[in-house]
Amino acid sequence: MEFRFELALCAALESPDRVVARQLGSGVTAPGARIVDVCVLSPGPGFDARAAITPDRIPDPAIESPVGPGEAIPLADAFDLPPDRAEAVADAAVDAGYLERERRGGRPVVRATARYPDDWVSSLTAVENKPDLGVPGDLRAQLRYDVALGLFDRVVLATASYVTRAHLNRIPDAVGVWRFDPDSGDREVVREPEPLATAAPGVEIREERPLRTDVALVGSEAKARKRRRVAERAYGKGWRPEPPACAHASATDDGRPYCERFEHVVDPGRDCGETCAAHDPADPPPVDRAGLRDGRTAWVAEPEGGGPRRQSGLSRFE
Repeated sequence: MEFRFELALCAALESPDRVVARQLGSGVTAPGARIVDVCVLSPGPGFDARAAITPDRIPDPAIESPVGPGEAIPLADAFDLPPDRAEAVADAAVDAGYLERERRGGRPVVRATARYPDDWVSSLTAVENKPDLGVPGDLRAQLRYDVALGLFDRVVLATASYVTRAHLNRIPDAVGVWRFDPDSGDREVVREPEPLATAAPGVEIREERPLRTDVALVGSEAKARKRRRVAERAYGKGWRPEPPACAHASATDDGRPYCERFEHVVDPGRDCGETCAAHDPADPPPVDRAGLRDGRTAWVAEPEGGGPRRQSGLSRFE
């Protein structure tokens, strides 16, 4: 249920003025400690410049290196990494279209194809999905983590349940609440989220026990680097999973994987394959995931010759 809820919400949030992605790591000192269900990226002034570089994720070390669009510098000086790792990062950045490389005097050199814009993201909103508030799980701990760290500009809880005052009292005051109907796509704002202090240091909750909470202090620079990494991951990844390789598989108009046999949206990684009694191996159905994303969001599939895209700074999802 939660997977279908999540995909329906992603489809409903798509707009030409934002980028939507799902399942992104947001831990700083412990990168795998927190996975955000949905991330909504609202464009900043430099968004067109970022979109013009590549539709793919740019490797973090390439952005953080001293390589720019000016004079090429030796690969060995470009990254403070072991040689094999530096080669892998350079290759990935070249494949993405952010770096170009050549040899000079027998040594590999690299140069950026464009200047990386620092202001291409206006805001990042994290959405935690909990369709049934009667089964909250680790919901309170997850939301406390997000608010204490302050990595995202806003944090929202999305649910299909009727939201009571008791529910609101059990989550941090800064967290917004949406009531979302995955069948109709209707979304009611029960409570607006409060802006978080993303530029200030944050507190990363590492472990909570009855009489002790272990935390790590996260400085402003570390948060800024992580925000850029989350934004890059969101831009390059999106939210649509690949459809299953089954004769019963199809897709909804907005690109969600659908099973004709069971007549509902499916999770290809869990519902499909040899463990499914109705599985009938076949080529995956043709779904233009890139075309759908390009047409429905601010993401640009083919930046060359695509021209400028309209920006609005929209961040409140009205």
